[in-house]
Amino acid sequence: MARRTQLGTAIALVATAFLTGCTASAPEAPGAPSGSPATTPAPAPTSTGPVGPTGETTVLATGLEAPWSILPLGDSTLISYRDTGQIMELTIAGDLREAVVVPDVAAQGEGGLLGLASRTVADTRWIYAYLTTASDNRVIRMPLDGSPGSLSLGAAEVVISGLEKAGNHNGGRIAFGPDGMLYVTVGDAGDPDNAQDQDSLNGKILRLTPVGEVPQDNPFPGSPVYSLGHRNPQGIAWGEDGRLWASEFGQNTWDELNLIEPGSNYGWPVVEGAAANADYVDPVFQWSTSDASPSGLTVVDNTLFMAALRGEKLWSILDGVHVPEGSVGLEGVISAQPFFDTEFGRIRDVVPGPDGSLWMITNNTDGRGNPTPDDDRLVEVTLSPLVEG
Repeated sequence: MARRTQLGTAIALVATAFLTGCTASAPEAPGAPSGSPATTPAPAPTSTGPVGPTGETTVLATGLEAPWSILPLGDSTLISYRDTGQIMELTIAGDLREAVVVPDVAAQGEGGLLGLASRTVADTRWIYAYLTTASDNRVIRMPLDGSPGSLSLGAAEVVISGLEKAGNHNGGRIAFGPDGMLYVTVGDAGDPDNAQDQDSLNGKILRLTPVGEVPQDNPFPGSPVYSLGHRNPQGIAWGEDGRLWASEFGQNTWDELNLIEPGSNYGWPVVEGAAANADYVDPVFQWSTSDASPSGLTVVDNTLFMAALRGEKLWSILDGVHVPEGSVGLEGVISAQPFFDTEFGRIRDVVPGPDGSLWMITNNTDGRGNPTPDDDRLVEVTLSPLVEG
């Protein structure tokens, strides 16, 4: 395994950077939501945070082919390949093997095999996958069989289908929330009007039961729609306080970080970025599209981490809610700091790693990057506290 240490900055300097300012634009308009849905319990924080990269990284796997999603399973990790439809197993020994070729994947443009998630129902562990077929985008689930090092997946069951597909704006991130429900990000499929059409499931974040039914407490009765007015959201994550965050591709001006409330409208295509329009919810943070093009999103120790494709960075974001005692100047402020600028190229997904680390996956072989001989890579990032509590 190779060691990479581009960032030699000490943790104290990183903390200073957060305290003295940020490198992107926090919207000035008021009105960002601050609560979680009543059906989502707010767990007690288990750590103080915040944390930041030390600059020390370890390459865990190389030679990945247009990877899109990372799904750690304890002694093994599953990785989706967008274009081939393969789900690969990375073993604890570092070996990479095919677990399954997902049926009916029809990769085109940004479509293909995208997000992965896992849920145990009764005695069965299910692997959920978001994929593009010849006719639509859909979510399926497959039972996980075998033991670590020889995992396989059984026959697929459809969870939801009929989501419009396109060469771009397919969304594709899926995750289970603290309420046990499945959340699905769906892009507008290249038709901006979809995002404001409540009869369309595109340009939305959906909320479903694990078997694809509509929860009774969804904001729109009988509909899986949880929030609307999205262009191409590709990241969702819950903070340790139960709040739901989402990252979203803008068009020409602003990429967004949104705090999601049930039934809220985030404005696309009427507005892009913060507009102070009372009809829509402003993002709580925004970046120029050249600095971000955000995809995967995760939370480690009360710190948000966001993968950036075109920006070729890892963004570390503090929301001012969980600030260690003695930290002055962060309360109520969204701050963002970039790391690994262009070092790894395009970054597609981020997840919590073992022992308080962060894992991220590059995406330089997807047709838009400049791959090196060992791309694409799964990389472990060492994290340390930014400020003593």
